[in-house]
Amino acid sequence: MKKEIVEWIKAIGMTLIVGFIITSFIGGTRVHGSSMNPTLAQDDFLITFNNIKNIDRGDIIIANTDLEITSEDLKDLAPLSKLKAGSTKKVIKRVIAVEGDSLIIKDGRVYLNGEELRENYINGNETFGDLIIERIPKGKVFVMGDNRGNSLDSRDERIGLVDRDDVVGKAVFRLFPFSKFGLLK
Repeated sequence: MKKEIVEWIKAIGMTLIVGFIITSFIGGTRVHGSSMNPTLAQDDFLITFNNIKNIDRGDIIIANTDLEITSEDLKDLAPLSKLKAGSTKKVIKRVIAVEGDSLIIKDGRVYLNGEELRENYINGNETFGDLIIERIPKGKVFVMGDNRGNSLDSRDERIGLVDRDDVVGKAVFRLFPFSKFGLLK
């Protein structure tokens, strides 16, 4: 009997340790809004890698912002959401440029380090807003939503360049809807 109890305690302990390790590195998030259409849609559920060190161009990241959640925003969230009005928003965006890159947005086109960026994921949508950044500063990334006409992103001063320390995860896999199940590109 004593031996059986010890085995149960070991099994429960190992389960808790493995669960803690997994949740420290892997998370999940639900997409709110259409700023990442056509790549991501409202209510897609994504698997994320947390505590990431490497952020590359093309990655889809989740980042903290200083934008506050309003009571209007709460209406669009799940009824059991723990968020409250006044909390800060997270955004899901694609990394376009990383530290050291130069970036120009002109006449609806994006130029990265002097070359036009080929962006198959935006479905031919133009990128609005002319912008010149001679060099992305150390520790920062420039992000945009794939739905360029409907995305609050680094082109807007309310978001601006995203500090790497504000990046809380990298979206890697779509779990739901099952019809789009798979790795993100």
